[in-house]
Amino acid sequence: MSVPVAYQGNTSAAIADWLNKGDNAWQLTASTLVGLMSIPGLVVLYGGVVKKKWAVNSAFMALYAFAAVWICWVVWAYKMSFGEKLLPFWGKAGPALNQAYLIGRAALPATAHYRADGTLETAMIEPFFPMATVVYFQCVFAAITVILVAGSLLGRMSFMAWMLFVPLWLTFSYTVGAFSVWGGGFLFQWGVIDYCGGYVIHIPAGVAGFTAAYWVGPRNRKDRERFPPNNILFTLTGAGLLWMGWAGFNGGGPYAANVDASMAVLNTNICTAASLIVWTCLDVVFFKKPSVVGAVQAVITGLVCITPGAGVVQGWAALVMGVLAGSVPWYTMMILHKRSKLLQQVDDTLGVIHTHAVAGLLGGVLTGLFAEPTLCNLFLPVTNSQGAFYGGTAGGAQLGKQIAGALFVIGWNVVVTSIICVAIRFVVPLRMSEEKLAIGDDAVHGEEAYALWGDGELYDVTKHGEDDAEHGASATVAPV
Repeated sequence: MSVPVAYQGNTSAAIADWLNKGDNAWQLTASTLVGLMSIPGLVVLYGGVVKKKWAVNSAFMALYAFAAVWICWVVWAYKMSFGEKLLPFWGKAGPALNQAYLIGRAALPATAHYRADGTLETAMIEPFFPMATVVYFQCVFAAITVILVAGSLLGRMSFMAWMLFVPLWLTFSYTVGAFSVWGGGFLFQWGVIDYCGGYVIHIPAGVAGFTAAYWVGPRNRKDRERFPPNNILFTLTGAGLLWMGWAGFNGGGPYAANVDASMAVLNTNICTAASLIVWTCLDVVFFKKPSVVGAVQAVITGLVCITPGAGVVQGWAALVMGVLAGSVPWYTMMILHKRSKLLQQVDDTLGVIHTHAVAGLLGGVLTGLFAEPTLCNLFLPVTNSQGAFYGGTAGGAQLGKQIAGALFVIGWNVVVTSIICVAIRFVVPLRMSEEKLAIGDDAVHGEEAYALWGDGELYDVTKHGEDDAEHGASATVAPV
């Protein structure tokens, strides 16, 4: 008796000779772990870390972005990021929906690396799984990047403006960074090291979020002065999903279940744990209290900092990077932010400029210092790559490339994000009306995060909170 073709070993198109089931299984798992970082990870984190009246709106911004990115990605954005070259920093737009394209062996034609004289140095990447797996893996990276931008805009951006912002920013900003660094563009050819997203995801998210926050304007005065988390346990749950999900984030970087993936996952945990401990110690020393929200920020900065070099630095370097990830962003957020007129002027709700832009830049520079030659040879297309710590002309040059690459990413995102925000202003307001800003979720969505009292229960400000009374809750019987 015959069995379905999907189970006939290497005798059918369903299990081709080139398919490595282990690599494919790991890559699909890694993709799903990254997806869980957004849904429900950042949905829960955003819904818990904001003031109660913005819980629904903040969570929904993340949920909408995840869905919108998926459609844009498969219709045109994937090939702009990983397709044939249109410009040195951009690929040609096109759909990734054709059956023959998706079930064929994955090939990233824009990842061939050429020497300065035009000769081929490293052939294009051909993973041992179908193109559909690559499209999936890269889509969840694109989605989480846009959701991270939202962290700067919570509590005041018009939802209609956000609906327009997501596809525009994905198309004109994210795809440029992805192609330039990962898809065969000029930064890739130049040899900038970004193991798994410091330059493609975190610096762009932090810079774009801060820039968009400038154009959208601040939250209303009362929210900016007092913005307590409505559910710290939800916030911790979201942070935990980020931490564990990062195993897929960095572990999927090599496109294979290989030794480099193992090194990347281990380094990720080392750096993150060190960051949390250092940040907490600094809180205790300077503020006399260990902050749980501060620990969440430290988890994020540790994860972000290690990402550019996760698979190319040694364990001791990951530990050093964790110490710096827990101290440098802590200083910029807790000390420098309060002294800087520019930082004070822009209302970056969750401090994404610190947790992602500063930590991502720090990680990129430290990668230029600590990239270990043997590990570099396992992963990078440029032979003889190494960090400045290991000496030689190549090491010093690598540090310079890391800094220059970051400057390009920062400049592009400031300009393009500004253009997008100004363009959207001609269509819909970027910011909610003052009435909606005062009320929050109920005015924006007609829904609230929590039913704090039941049918027939008398409203009691000592149980239900002052915010509800300010927003028109009945003094006698509140509606369900």
